[in-house]
Amino acid sequence: MTQALLTPADAGATFAADAPGTLFRFATAGSVDDGKSTLVGRLLHDSKAILADQLESVTRTSTERGFGGADGGIDFALLTDGLRAEREQGITIDVAYRYFATARRSFILADCPGHVQYTRNMVTGATTADAVIMLIDARKGVLEQTRRHLSVVSLLRVPHVIIAVNKIDLLGYDESAFAAVAASVRAVTSELGLGAVHVLPVSALVGDNVVDRSPRTPWYDGPSLLELLESLPVVDEVDTAIEAFRLPVQLVLRPQGAVAVAQEDADAFRDYRAYAGQVASGTVRVGDSVSVAPGGATTIVTGIDFAGTELTEAFAPMSVALRLADDLDIARGAVIGAAGTLPESTKDLTAALFWLDPRALTPGDRTLVKFGTNTVQAIVSTVTGRLNLDTLELEPAGGLEVNDIGEVGLRLAAPLPIETFTENRRSGAFLVINAQDGATLAAGIVTGSGAR
Repeated sequence: MTQALLTPADAGATFAADAPGTLFRFATAGSVDDGKSTLVGRLLHDSKAILADQLESVTRTSTERGFGGADGGIDFALLTDGLRAEREQGITIDVAYRYFATARRSFILADCPGHVQYTRNMVTGATTADAVIMLIDARKGVLEQTRRHLSVVSLLRVPHVIIAVNKIDLLGYDESAFAAVAASVRAVTSELGLGAVHVLPVSALVGDNVVDRSPRTPWYDGPSLLELLESLPVVDEVDTAIEAFRLPVQLVLRPQGAVAVAQEDADAFRDYRAYAGQVASGTVRVGDSVSVAPGGATTIVTGIDFAGTELTEAFAPMSVALRLADDLDIARGAVIGAAGTLPESTKDLTAALFWLDPRALTPGDRTLVKFGTNTVQAIVSTVTGRLNLDTLELEPAGGLEVNDIGEVGLRLAAPLPIETFTENRRSGAFLVINAQDGATLAAGIVTGSGAR
């Protein structure tokens, strides 16, 4: 993949068209004390997304803690760091979700922790994100945790990466200091094979280039952070147009007359049968030919039901119920896809794992693997290696420890129609679960399938 870094000279040229009414998900990431919570708080405050009573409470708490002095300044990090331990230590521990909207777009943001101990929380926040804002302290440059987070972003194929070089005010808004950090970012993102990366100088504390473009950085002619977030395309808009239809079946709807519906509707629903789930990718229309895995049977979509209404088409990420022309043996865990596009089912796969549990992973371990709505038993056949975050190369390893990123081979108890993560971002992702206590051990993405 060709890597491109968008710096001041060309960032303005990529400032995309208006996208009113869309929902955009983004996450913040970076090392400890890079200013993630402060940036999110500033973004919420300056975009007028804070309720008056919440602002009053945060202002009062900031004054009690001596923040801002006589000027009445507020600690913007308090808008997201809600846990007592977070406020006492001045760090983010858990993912904080916030919702806000502008005239052009609605947003869901996830403020992820920066400490290496909470890398698992960063993986959680970035999994469904349309964009990740990676903060870098302008005084420190790229750190190990920055490289770890960028590695996660690369493996998760997050569509948009924004590098916010924060605390530029502490360097006197020096253009050369910004350029040096941008160059180091270019080296890392190039090694990771990331695509277009947007880089901009900001000051979360002062507000430079967060919501409005700052006059203190005249050498930067690109968009502000909020302008960029308002303009980037949503991943569902892009993927729906290029990915094949997939619907993992969550529930079979079979009311069977008056047992589950009103008496007056009993006759209409006596023979009703539909397969409910969330569209994972692509688009389906009434009259489309679809296949079902396991089994490989092919049939026609005769109806699409959504919240009590009938639709002619549905697309990701809508939750719908499909009615099919034939009564097939379809249960929870089955996958309905566009005819001729479902891959051949396999029991063997190669995957990249983000190991999240203090218990180590070793070859021969037995686990549960959850793909969509299907959960199957699995055994770890091999541990190929662990990613070295300094060299970004895979090194031989006998197992994986907490916060490691590594490559493993898995053998499943039942064959599944597995796709690689590069082919389908949702169908190629899974969870590894401890069979005894139900704990989530790892997040995984499929890099290859079939016996090796």
